[in-house]
Amino acid sequence: MHRVCSVLAFASGLVFAATPAAAYTVYVSNEKGNSLTVIDSVTLEVQATIPVGQRPRGIMMTKDGKQVLICASDDDTVQILDVASRQIVGDLPSGPDPEQLNIHPSGSPVYVANEDDALMTAIDLKERKVVAEVPVGVEPEGVGISPDGKTLIATSETSNMAHFIDTETYELVDSVLVGSRPRFAEFTSDGKELWVTSEVAGTVTVIDAKTRKIIKTIGFDIPGVQPERIQPVGVRITKDGTRAFVALGPANRVAVIDAKTLEVEKYLLVGQRVWQLAFTPDDKLLFVTNGNSNDVSVIDVPSLTVVKSIAVGDAPWGVTVAPE
Repeated sequence: MHRVCSVLAFASGLVFAATPAAAYTVYVSNEKGNSLTVIDSVTLEVQATIPVGQRPRGIMMTKDGKQVLICASDDDTVQILDVASRQIVGDLPSGPDPEQLNIHPSGSPVYVANEDDALMTAIDLKERKVVAEVPVGVEPEGVGISPDGKTLIATSETSNMAHFIDTETYELVDSVLVGSRPRFAEFTSDGKELWVTSEVAGTVTVIDAKTRKIIKTIGFDIPGVQPERIQPVGVRITKDGTRAFVALGPANRVAVIDAKTLEVEKYLLVGQRVWQLAFTPDDKLLFVTNGNSNDVSVIDVPSLTVVKSIAVGDAPWGVTVAPE
């Protein structure tokens, strides 16, 4: 269903008009609330709160839009939420403490980073069976997949590496040293670059995906904010490759980066302890989870303005968006 409206919201004491957008459903994992919050992208109102497993963090919509996969970290499993019924209908077998996941462009396998056993697990979604386990560095978290589905990335927080894995052979083909405590890995839509955030280093490393050489390490400088509070976590890049958005943790900002020049354009003030981000499929809105203020900030992408704050559950962490 596609419906169009203009969203008016207060932000920083001013009124902004968001760009008209199609209707999508947004799902937010609440790490301490053990729940998912469901948001309508047009009304920007909460539709429902769904109880799930213990400590939900990484979440992702399946390619057919029928299910949401949830890393229930303290239950050592990946739960399957049926979108139509809003009920948990099964589990995928992960290793201990699954934190983030990603899905092959074809729709399967599902790739899960298991923080406590230094493994990347590949799971057949239809059969719900493990098809491979790949040893990686200590405390893997970020999971990236190239647009062509040939290269899988695992970032290991303690080893400070981005590991490149061949999805045909499940062999570890290379490891690139990045900044301290890498948290997230995201390919550009053309597959030419890999962006990796490093929380403790306070940087984003841009890597040439073919040569696996570092193109640039991007740092951040926010007036009035102590450098140690600038902790990059989630990163998302627009489909047209023009801009990247980086969640900066306790700096309470989202950095906007010109993805061509690799220079920071501006910083957007959001909620407290910003974790993850997700675009609507049309790239018009960006939803941002704020773990300490228990809300989601909504960014109008064309105007680069924060248009609303939406109260959700306790400690929102992950976010995923799907068409209605």
